[in-house]
Amino acid sequence: MATLLTPAERNAGLPGLGETGWAAVPDRDAIRKVWKFRNFSEAWGFMSRAALLAEKLNHHPEWRNVYNVVDVTLTTHDCHGLSDLDLKLAEAMDRFAGQAEVQCDHGQPVQSLCQARAAR
Repeated sequence: MATLLTPAERNAGLPGLGETGWAAVPDRDAIRKVWKFRNFSEAWGFMSRAALLAEKLNHHPEWRNVYNVVDVTLTTHDCHGLSDLDLKLAEAMDRFAGQAEVQCDHGQPVQSLCQARAAR
């Protein structure tokens, strides 16, 4: 069973993730990041790579995909908060995402490419 990150582990791991666009989820011990890819195929490829690693780690993200946008929240349900598994998966997802645009302001709704086109 996974264990919660210690204060030292949080101080070592979370600031670097914050620099890449991961942010705390209000009222939860979780982190969230939203990527906007060039198209659905790139978003799906990212999710496929992440899914293979998640299965290997037996640690699965909470995520949502709308066309080219992938919205991910990481937390470890076994220990009700952030664990080393979340840090590992977040770092790997950052690598898998390549040059995808990062939506840093999670307070704003994320508009997918198809929604933007429909609004024109």
